Amino acid sequence: MWKSGFRWMFLILGTVIGAGYASGRELWQFFGTESGLAILLFTFFFIISCYVILQISRKERTEHFSPVLQKLVGEKVSHLYNIIMVIYLFTTTVVMLAGGGAALQVFSIPYWAGIAIICLLLILLFVYDVKGMVTVNVVIIPVIVLTLAFVLVHSVMNGTQEVTSSFSKQSNWPAGFTFTALNILPLVAVLSAIGKEVKSKGEIIVASVGSGGILGVISLFYNQTLISVESKLALFEIPLFAIIQSYPFYMLFLMTILLWIAIYTTAASGLLGLVTRFRNTMPIPLWTLCLLFILLMVPFTAVGFSVLVAILYPLFGLINLYLLVCILLYPIKNRENW
Repeated sequence: MWKSGFRWMFLILGTVIGAGYASGRELWQFFGTESGLAILLFTFFFIISCYVILQISRKERTEHFSPVLQKLVGEKVSHLYNIIMVIYLFTTTVVMLAGGGAALQVFSIPYWAGIAIICLLLILLFVYDVKGMVTVNVVIIPVIVLTLAFVLVHSVMNGTQEVTSSFSKQSNWPAGFTFTALNILPLVAVLSAIGKEVKSKGEIIVASVGSGGILGVISLFYNQTLISVESKLALFEIPLFAIIQSYPFYMLFLMTILLWIAIYTTAASGLLGLVTRFRNTMPIPLWTLCLLFILLMVPFTAVGFSVLVAILYPLFGLINLYLLVCILLYPIKNRENW
């Protein structure tokens, strides 16, 4: 139970801790001051969401997200969500491929060579089917979590600015809903792919509570640390670098590598959702299907995606809120079976 639970926990963490989260950009965009309650709500909603999705996936023995969507939103609406899910996973993975190429330019690696590297590593990952994705997360995610934890604790212990938090001022509490909603679609896509692998309710509880608890604690520390350097954030495109600006060069180098790995895990999660959805339609090895999707995606990396993201992401956010409400209400509506 514990071993499998930790495997799924790291898979969940790998899905959520992408480049946006690891860099601090998502956290600062949604939280900031007066957000203690918002982070607590996010932790609570996230645990429930993971539990519900994994329970449905286990009962239905799913290999992709379509059956889970049918259970959550109904058969008719699920057809729309299937299309939205594919568009979401495709566009976010394209953005990650472009980001992976851009990030390696720091090391004087040409943009297209950087994209070729991340594409090759993604294809190699899926040679080992879904197990490859799970194994990589078990290895990589603890490193990312521990490194982030070290930086944040070190910053808090050596901070020159005192951060105060008043429980009477929590005006930003609605961000708990929106930040959870941001992560719902990739969670459904990835966790639905392992339905056949999940054996017991115990491992679901370990994965849900473990991942939610870790994300909650890291988010709280990260947010408080960002508040302490708020005056410097405007000078940095990546908020994390405002925290580690006084660190030695090797730490800057290490955190750049960490961000690239986070980009890689996000791209891998997006591809996992896509290839498992179409593997029954196209009965070919998973790595071959991954290669076909990457060949479709690479041309789009030459396009500026800022306009596309600006239009699609707010739309995804609204759609995700509806899906989040369906997930939170699902145990209540089906309480006889739960």
